[in-house]
Amino acid sequence: MRVIHAAAGLAVVLALTGCQRTSMGGFSSQDSSPAPLQAQPVPSVSSNQLPDPTGNTSQFPAAPTAGTAVAGGAQTAGTQVAAAGGGLDVTKESMVGNWRVSSAGSSCDMFLTLTNLGSGSRGGTRGCAGELTAMGSWEVAGKQVVLKDRTGNAIARLYKTADARFDGSTNGGQPVSLSR
Repeated sequence: MRVIHAAAGLAVVLALTGCQRTSMGGFSSQDSSPAPLQAQPVPSVSSNQLPDPTGNTSQFPAAPTAGTAVAGGAQTAGTQVAAAGGGLDVTKESMVGNWRVSSAGSSCDMFLTLTNLGSGSRGGTRGCAGELTAMGSWEVAGKQVVLKDRTGNAIARLYKTADARFDGSTNGGQPVSLSR
């Protein structure tokens, strides 16, 4: 009988030890939420005078016409296309992705996205020289692709001249070609 009592007692002790809390945290009155984030610096705010909305001034120069000369007196393929009545139809979706850029005798890369940035979409260049180093956004306006700087000013205009090719020039007159 003692063996039965001892076995029953041992079973009760083992059952009770299985109910003990083994975690280290326990329930306490301390708050276990994460520490607050440190404040980050905020860039300064600038202001400029907006142009008169009732005026007929445009931030874009007039489209090139037949006989419009560019640097060196020669017309680029994009200027010739614009003079002939515009390029091929173009959509924003067809422009998205990586492009090889040829400008001023050198080549570089351009990447265009559909992410909104001001009045256009985000884009950028890598390894480019001249005006294209400032590219920050782009947009399709009719049959032309307008490349813009980081403040939204047009820096180049291109027209679709083939399935995977765009030709035009920068505001400074440098010929620009995009191809895949």
